[in-house]
Amino acid sequence: MPAHPALPDTLPLFPIRGCILLPGEALPLNVFEPRYLNMVDDAMSGNGFLGIIQPRETGPREHPDLERVGTAGRIAKHTETSDGRYLIVLVGVSRFTLTAQPRLKTPYRVGRADYAGFEHDIEGPPADEAGADRAGFLALLQRFFQHAGIEADWSSMEHAPLSAITGKVAMAAPFDAACKQALLQASKPCVRRELLTSLMEGALEHASRGPSSGPAGRLH
Repeated sequence: MPAHPALPDTLPLFPIRGCILLPGEALPLNVFEPRYLNMVDDAMSGNGFLGIIQPRETGPREHPDLERVGTAGRIAKHTETSDGRYLIVLVGVSRFTLTAQPRLKTPYRVGRADYAGFEHDIEGPPADEAGADRAGFLALLQRFFQHAGIEADWSSMEHAPLSAITGKVAMAAPFDAACKQALLQASKPCVRRELLTSLMEGALEHASRGPSSGPAGRLH
């Protein structure tokens, strides 16, 4: 059974490599492929849910294998452009484990979702943990953003919960698909922040050694 009554057992799947959606976060998408325009139409006429999941590098090119864990998101905003594209904003609700892919007569893929183990996603982000080094994390984040050429509203970050900052950075930071998946599957925000800290420190250390050094941090 779903972890929440609103969560569907079957989801249209939107595979995007290098892209994750975390519960409570918003993901803007520019939809232009005919099969995914069809998918959005079907979702809008139904429960409004889509599943964001990463494709793997294995399997046929047109039908690659998928990661085991994705996120169910609800379409919160929907706009159609003059050239027929959809600009949507998807808000993450809960992660899921992909258990099967039934063959339906749709141009897009559909998956069966098991939400067991992700019940806390529905509850929203917890308060910041006591003893968390907020100042140290933000200082590291500022150095990493400068290195990666990412702009940020630092004044708003000063007051935002660490869990929210961690989620937004995990989605936006230019790490490779494997790192993104690890960030998605982290058991809780503090674990995700620890992993994110390690990835950012690795990327900065690699940059300090120069271009001839081996890979670290696995930036795109």
